[in-house]
Amino acid sequence: MNQKQLTRLVGAAVLGFAALSASAQNVAIVNGKAVPVARVNALKAQIEASGQPVPPEMDKMIKDEVIAREIFMQEANRRGLAASDTYKQQMEMARQTVLIRALFEDYEAKNPVSDAAAKAEYDKFVAANGGKEYKASHILVESEDRAKAIIAEIKAGKKFEDIAKKESKDPGSGARGGDLDWANPGNYVPEFTEALVKLKKGELTAAPVKSQFGWHIIRLDDERQAEMPKFEDVKPQIVQQLKQQKLQQFQDQLRKNAKIQ
Repeated sequence: MNQKQLTRLVGAAVLGFAALSASAQNVAIVNGKAVPVARVNALKAQIEASGQPVPPEMDKMIKDEVIAREIFMQEANRRGLAASDTYKQQMEMARQTVLIRALFEDYEAKNPVSDAAAKAEYDKFVAANGGKEYKASHILVESEDRAKAIIAEIKAGKKFEDIAKKESKDPGSGARGGDLDWANPGNYVPEFTEALVKLKKGELTAAPVKSQFGWHIIRLDDERQAEMPKFEDVKPQIVQQLKQQKLQQFQDQLRKNAKIQ
């Protein structure tokens, strides 16, 4: 084999490899236009970013979708739709949306929620909710006189539950004989809470308690130490909540610093 033959063979091999490489970079050729594999990968990444897995059996579906989009884009361009005001406006809105999302993602990446911050938030929650829980019942009426009369009737032997079902203006608990179930005392209005925590188990308020809702006759049925979830179990929710708070503060600060005329 002479030098010229060798040169021609090497040249043909290089051209063939280049063509193969270009083909490997494309998922298809549509009406003479190459559709790069990168579009398939981008669509996969978009699906995965939404939280959906992309199993191997979806590869053909994704490839077909990318090819179909190229077909439709070519037709839209042939009709000159890319020059329309509607298209330009929508593209501008899409550009803004993508860029703003990138801004927020960049901020979150550079300002992560520390374990210490998450634990501090958990400790605050425990301090506010980790005391006692009370199982209370009440009867709500409109007048102080009627409330006083009910207290007297209960002391005389009438059943609290029967009166609650018949007369309580609180339809939820009234239907259950006044039962409010277990709750942190902080869930109630201050007047109710103040009277409730002074009671002993099984005790009834000696006088009616007035609140914005009317007059209450309150009975403490039981009390217990509140059970709190472990930090590890609620840490993901706490971190997500703190992320949202930090992001909201970032947005508020940007608005505050902006010069708007």
